[in-house]
Amino acid sequence: MPEALGRAVELTMFVDASHATNLVTRQSRTGVLIYVNKAPIIWYSKKQNAIETSSFGSEFMALKTGVELLEGLVYKLQMMGVPIEGYCHTCVDNMSVVNNSSVPESVLRKKSNSIAYHYVRSKCAEDLLRITYENTKTNLADILLRCRVEQLRSTSEIGLCFQVIDVLFPIIPTFLSATGCLERGAGQYVLIMRYGTIKCEC
Repeated sequence: MPEALGRAVELTMFVDASHATNLVTRQSRTGVLIYVNKAPIIWYSKKQNAIETSSFGSEFMALKTGVELLEGLVYKLQMMGVPIEGYCHTCVDNMSVVNNSSVPESVLRKKSNSIAYHYVRSKCAEDLLRITYENTKTNLADILLRCRVEQLRSTSEIGLCFQVIDVLFPIIPTFLSATGCLERGAGQYVLIMRYGTIKCEC
């Protein structure tokens, strides 16, 4: 491993899950957003393979995925000789996940959740990350779970959507022309902002 040189970078990760939002299969969706300093480096949105019966299970499986992505990113930074400042600040919007990931004597009956719990706990013990609570309205990973514009429940969520897209704008190549409104396209929901257009699958 090369010697770390230069200024240390700070890692921040936002994790969220939408429980059983697929109306056909009732699969949940994982959303992970990882920042190095103030730059978004990894954004991940994918359906979960297992069907979870509780929001706690879907959130914990999302956290496990996020920790796996974080572990890979930390290894890449170390191999490039980039110093990392302390641990990764990890934000989730489920208080039960925060409590269970912080309590070693916690017991989970479901095997998949138990494995995810022990994996996350082992990484917390290594001081790779520390998990804190983040309100849903300010959890930036929430935008990665929105497949349709009509699913935004309030103007505050639309504002959060705009805020996150503003942050991601420099590294998203799919922006087109700007008109500054919301409209529905044929077979797709199209979110149009002052910077351009993002197409979301129906």
